Amino acid sequence: MGSYTISEEQNGLLLFTINRPEKRNAVNYEIMDGLEEVLSVAANKETKALVLTGAGDRAFCSGGDLSVFHKLRTADEAAVMLSRMAEILTRLLMLPIPTVAILNGTAIGGGCEIASACDFRLGRKGMQAGFVQGNMAITTGWGGGSILFEKLPSSIALKMLGDARLYSADELYELGFLDYLYDGDAMCQCISFLERMLDKETAVLSAYKQLVTKKWMASSLPERIAAEARNCATLWGEEVHHEKVAQFLKK
Repeated sequence: MGSYTISEEQNGLLLFTINRPEKRNAVNYEIMDGLEEVLSVAANKETKALVLTGAGDRAFCSGGDLSVFHKLRTADEAAVMLSRMAEILTRLLMLPIPTVAILNGTAIGGGCEIASACDFRLGRKGMQAGFVQGNMAITTGWGGGSILFEKLPSSIALKMLGDARLYSADELYELGFLDYLYDGDAMCQCISFLERMLDKETAVLSAYKQLVTKKWMASSLPERIAAEARNCATLWGEEVHHEKVAQFLKK
């Protein structure tokens, strides 16, 4: 089995699973390929909703695979990866159907960015999540910061980004980052959460989704996401970032 799976589930759900549990479902280039693939599939099928999750019960996604991306030393090298992921998250954000992130375990850094780009976030009771990029002397670089400011009140978003710490599931629910806390079978809980929506015609769901995507387009969100990636690339090229990552990898 590869680094990801794409499967058609009941009730018109399309499921994308990051299948790298041994790496805490960290994103590498193969996962990026998979995300691009599933977004194309979702846009061209009678899919009611796209669901993203991670394999196992330890991690939803631990962000970028540092063992891979630490090799990117300069701002220009980092910009290629960051801009590609920013484009992926923009496509996910603008997908004309509802999207759901099932946070089956910890979501760290870029994992939170991916989750933020989804319309709904379901969290397993006991999980944790945090935008920890600041601890590595960089910002969010896939667009998650810009997206978070759209999804949450600015004071809450700024606190979460600036704290660069892990929040508990209960905290995340109270802050509005999580829409639902679940226990038990994740897909059953997801279907239950979406049950009434899934009864509606795809065209109806798409029309409602376009109301918000038009708002985001009017406020130049895609351009702000692209600028965020460029800003992160500049910080990525600084020596302090590489020192922080080297210290982390030695732990």
